[in-house]
Parts: sequence; structure tokens; C-alpha cells
Amino acid sequence: CDKKLPMASTTKIMTTLLLIESGNLDEEFVVDSEAIKVEGSSMGLIEGDIVTKYALCCGMLLPSGNDAANASAVKIAFAELMNKRAAEIGMTKSFFVTPSGLDGTGHGASAFDMALLAREALKNDIFREICSKETVKLSFGNPPYDRWLKNTNKLLSMYDGVYGVK
Repeated sequence: CDKKLPMASTTKIMTTLLLIESGNLDEEFVVDSEAIKVEGSSMGLIEGDIVTKYALCCGMLLPSGNDAANASAVKIAFAELMNKRAAEIGMTKSFFVTPSGLDGTGHGASAFDMALLAREALKNDIFREICSKETVKLSFGNPPYDRWLKNTNKLLSMYDGVYGVK
């Protein structure tokens, strides 16, 4: 419970919370072409896509998009903010290096710290609303067009009263 271990995709809880807290979720911008070139899960961003911060939040919490996490990190100075916010929450056995949870030297957290983070994130109405969706219809691209993202959290459909996180 207290041992620091790699966080993998649960890192996106902090990345999403910080992006929500940065405000202006409807702000549109073109994704950074280098940021979206990443391995693993994706929300399907391609070079030149126009997105909103809200769409990136959905892309991190539903399909666990590493591309969404990296595109978010370009919009905010993520590592410094992540570690500062972790300290505010009381996460004493955590260190953030990457926005997606892909390997980074020293990147990790204890299970207890991740529970603290989940509790804090769920206090945010927007975060709670996004992570409880089984699917979401978003418009992004260049030009933007409608797409559906599916949540990878199977617990949402297995048990009543589950509202997510990761």
C-alpha cells in the first residue's frame, strides 16, 4: 500500500485533473504533431487535428489515449504542476515524469497515493462526469467531425453504482 510502483495509465487521472483545472475546456487548438506520435492506446489523433481540452480529457479517461495525454502536456507545463499538485493532495510516495504513464525514470506512486488522487479527482464534477461515461460523442479532426470514444473501464457496465476513474 505504501510501496512506490509504476503508475501506468492511472497517471492520466492527474493529467486530466490538471487539464480540467486549467480552465477554458472549450478552447480549440491544433494538436502538436510530435506530441501525438506515441506508442500504446490512443484516441485517434492525427497531425493537424483540431481539438478542445474537453475532448482530450475524454480521450484520456475513456480509451486511455496516450496521444491525448501528450497533447495535454504541451498545453500545460505538466511535470512540475503534477508534482506540485501531488504534494498538495498529500501524495508523499509519488513522482510524476510523463503525462501518460509510459516509462520515465523515477515515475511512480504508492497505491495509497493513487487512492488519494482518485478521491481528489472525483471531487471535480467535470472529471466525475467524464469518467462515468461508457461512450462519448466528440467532434475533432481537421476539419472536425463526429467520432465516438468508448471507455475501457469494463466495471462501468458490470456493476450498478460504479462511476469510474481508471
